[in-house]
Amino acid sequence: MVMEEEEILGLFEVMSALLEDPGWAELHPQPCTDTPWPGIQCEIGDQDPPIFHVTKIHIGPDVVTPPCKSSANLSDSLFKLPFLKTLSIFNCFLTSPVTLSPTLFSATTSLEHLALVSNPALSGGIPPSISEIVSLRVLNLAQNNLQGEIPKEIGGLVNLEQLDLSYNNLSGEIPEEIGGLNGLTILDLSWNVIEGDLPSSLAQLPILQKIDLSSNRFVGRIPPELGMLNRLALFDLSSNFVNGPIPETLSGLENLEYLVVDHNPINAGMPLFIGTLRKLKSLSLSGCGLTGKIPNTITTMESLTALALDNNSLTGTIPPDLGALPNLDQLNLSHNQLSGQLQLPEEFIDRLGKRLDVRGNAGLCTSNQIYKKKNISTYLETPVCFNTTGPMNGKALGDDQHPDDDYERKKPSWHHDKMSSNAPGMDQKLIFSLTLAFSFCCLFSDFLIVRVL
Repeated sequence: MVMEEEEILGLFEVMSALLEDPGWAELHPQPCTDTPWPGIQCEIGDQDPPIFHVTKIHIGPDVVTPPCKSSANLSDSLFKLPFLKTLSIFNCFLTSPVTLSPTLFSATTSLEHLALVSNPALSGGIPPSISEIVSLRVLNLAQNNLQGEIPKEIGGLVNLEQLDLSYNNLSGEIPEEIGGLNGLTILDLSWNVIEGDLPSSLAQLPILQKIDLSSNRFVGRIPPELGMLNRLALFDLSSNFVNGPIPETLSGLENLEYLVVDHNPINAGMPLFIGTLRKLKSLSLSGCGLTGKIPNTITTMESLTALALDNNSLTGTIPPDLGALPNLDQLNLSHNQLSGQLQLPEEFIDRLGKRLDVRGNAGLCTSNQIYKKKNISTYLETPVCFNTTGPMNGKALGDDQHPDDDYERKKPSWHHDKMSSNAPGMDQKLIFSLTLAFSFCCLFSDFLIVRVL
């Protein structure tokens, strides 16, 4: 079994344009049989007699070091490889500028998997002619230096299952035509400068499992139609300019496991539907301007492993039942306006250690018993509550109530202006008051009360 002459010559020209090794063709004259190379794969065609065809070219540090020469480029001889199904080039175009030729995609219409990844010298735009590769199932152009807009013609790739354009300099808006990719399972456009509103046409991708739109410049609100994506497992919208509130329709994301909306000006209360997302493992809403209380429905989310609500304006108490969630291993509630007594179980506090952070909540206090533990995390250093035996009168402090206010309200009778008829004499009162102050000093090393009545 042999290869067609035109095809083998095309392969030699493609490899010569990429690799530093000028003798590659002499070392691998029969790359499909007697002199194989790890980055080349072949398949037997239907011809009689049988003929080998090159179906895969993979270039990367895992098969050759260094992977490419400094002047590496994509040869037009790719059109001589009509049976090529996979072309993957990693960490190859490093110095000399390389652009994606419009004719490149016209010549590789049998491709199913195209991955040009981690090539800092790969620049220019994505040619609209990419739509001619109708057989394409995976398109990965991540970690390059591509510019310009995402061509609307990309919606013509009707067989596409994965689209990854992350870590480039793509701009403009997401084309509405992306809704035509109804076989898409992964969409990653993160770390670009894409702007505008999120298109509601994303809801037309019925089997989508991952959306990562983080670190762009999206504005507006989350389209309520996205709640129709009931197969979605990951939704990352962090580091954009998206406003709230988060639509209640997202309760339809019944298979969602990761919801990340960090660093967006949501400026609304926490969505009450969150508790209905029973498969959610990680919820991150840091730095979103959230207001109001932490909903108790979160305490029913038994799949939750990580919860980050830090750097918001949340008020009220920390639901103690959070400590009963069996899988919760990270909890960050720092830098809010939470108050009251921290009543999380000691076992939970011990287990999480520094993965539990409640710093920066001025109204929050900790029971004396927990506070005295020698191995307590510095992330739990909060003032000691005056009532160390449990919640004040069985209740947590109110949203606008400070532990000092509660103490002032419950001062013993000898602090009142009017003394009772059986009040102690002046000397006795002085001794008692000094004793009381000394006791407070010993119990709470940072708090000294001395009153002389």
